[in-house]
Amino acid sequence: MLPDHQWIAQHIPHHGKMCLIDHVTAWTDDHIDCIAISHTDPANPLRHLDQLSIVCGIEYAAQAMAIHGALLAPFGAPAKQGYLASARHVNWTTDRLDTLDTPLLIHAESLSHDAHATLYQFFIRHRDCDILTGRASIVFVN
Repeated sequence: MLPDHQWIAQHIPHHGKMCLIDHVTAWTDDHIDCIAISHTDPANPLRHLDQLSIVCGIEYAAQAMAIHGALLAPFGAPAKQGYLASARHVNWTTDRLDTLDTPLLIHAESLSHDAHATLYQFFIRHRDCDILTGRASIVFVN
């Protein structure tokens, strides 16, 4: 069974409205695909001046990466605590997320990893168009 919003909220540090991902649609050791609809919520905590900038999509991607880490953790063990250290080569094709009326697909793929960090490539797709792409480095605290 694939993780739903309840499972996600129990396994990543983001709670309440800040838990932006609704469910996981697929995952392997190397990648994860998630769905989000929270960009349509007027109470989204990332909104500023009643708008949700496309830049907030980086947080959506980072949460997908956190979920991936939780899924990869050994059974019964907590996921490694990590922080978004950098986002590079970020490109977008729209300015806002809140104007998009259908679910977002968030995809993150691990390009390299070791005990200290993971490098992901990510994209966010709306309908059949990649609206945000980039790479992100996650650094672990342990």
